[in-house]
Amino acid sequence: QVQLVESGGGLVQPGGSLRLSCAASARLFSSYTMGWYRQAPGKQRDLVATITSGGSTNYADSMNGRVTISRDNAKNTLYLQMNNLQPEDTAVYYCHALSIAGSIRYNYWGQGTQVTVSS
Repeated sequence: QVQLVESGGGLVQPGGSLRLSCAASARLFSSYTMGWYRQAPGKQRDLVATITSGGSTNYADSMNGRVTISRDNAKNTLYLQMNNLQPEDTAVYYCHALSIAGSIRYNYWGQGTQVTVSS
């Protein structure tokens, strides 16, 4: 079982920055593909960014180069640096871990951290 705990959310003004963290209890954290997703009120949960065990990254087009995903395998921690935040970035941000064993995909989610962008 993998537990994911997000932190770093909060209220920020437009144009501001935040760094989200996700602490993972996974014994083999380095082997997981990790990701950040977000869900705004009344909308579906959408991809923000992912990072593989090898460090390859993938970003949603909507983020327009404003975010950077990274991981510290020694600390079992995933990060999301977000810059130039806008009101439309307001959402609950979720940490995700993916492990694949043969044909079985194991998905784990954190409880989410609220990001509110408002003046």
